[in-house]
Amino acid sequence: MTLLTFRFAPSPNGELHLGHAYSALLNQKLASASGGRLLLRIEDIDTTRCTPQFEAAMLADLKWLGLGWEEPVRRQSVHFAEYKAVLDRLIDEELVYPAFMSRGEIRAFIADREKRGRGWPRDPDGVPLYPPIDKALPVKERKRRIADNELFAWRLDVDAAVARIGRGLAWTEFSDETLSATRSVEARPQDWGDVVVARRDIPTSYHLAVIVDDALQGVSHVVRGQDLFSATGVQRLLQELLGLPQPAYFHHHLILGPDRRKLSKSLGDTGLAALRDAGASPDGIRRMVGL
Repeated sequence: MTLLTFRFAPSPNGELHLGHAYSALLNQKLASASGGRLLLRIEDIDTTRCTPQFEAAMLADLKWLGLGWEEPVRRQSVHFAEYKAVLDRLIDEELVYPAFMSRGEIRAFIADREKRGRGWPRDPDGVPLYPPIDKALPVKERKRRIADNELFAWRLDVDAAVARIGRGLAWTEFSDETLSATRSVEARPQDWGDVVVARRDIPTSYHLAVIVDDALQGVSHVVRGQDLFSATGVQRLLQELLGLPQPAYFHHHLILGPDRRKLSKSLGDTGLAALRDAGASPDGIRRMVGL
């Protein structure tokens, strides 16, 4: 019988907080209850914000919590060649295109549309969808601009990708933390527009790396926060395009701060190290997050 495989996949770009603790401990609980495996993945493709210092602190926090995982730990930053091979396949199949517009140019384009009374669609996070200008560029012009060393990102042509699949997509979502009931969720990748799948200098993005890693590591169950629920539609599309297996998903509730806002590294929410220094115990952390 194939073992169920779970993974906790943090980014070492700040201190872990209670939200990370809940996700890590829930993955551990479900892996233990099913007699399955728990993997730790370091999602460090952002080589500017992710640092060895943050990674060391993160590992110390997880060990203090009592989290155990299989070795070796997969670090995305040492697997760029694998992601590039997948990216090259998408390029060869003309499912991605180089996008040259800067953030300022995007804002100006949208402001002009809105000034003329024409709204512009936004993704589930409220970010305006990428304009279609670069998608219409002739191949010769694309190559010229790349040769001129212009900044660009590779974006998925979501309409072409959906047409290539030729049918609707869905994913299997567990409806509670016992993993005892499932439902089918419609995947809506078009809601995100033409998402970035790689940068000029980094041959991947979160969406691309995560589905490659889950397939290579044999992950059967992806247990992560509700804030990533809608993004699963994009990842299901990429899985279908690349012929990768589909894990089952459970998007758990988020641990919120006193102001009912999602906890965030970037906003400086209290980290696990600070709680530990203030006298918290691993059992106390479990009680705080409801486990």
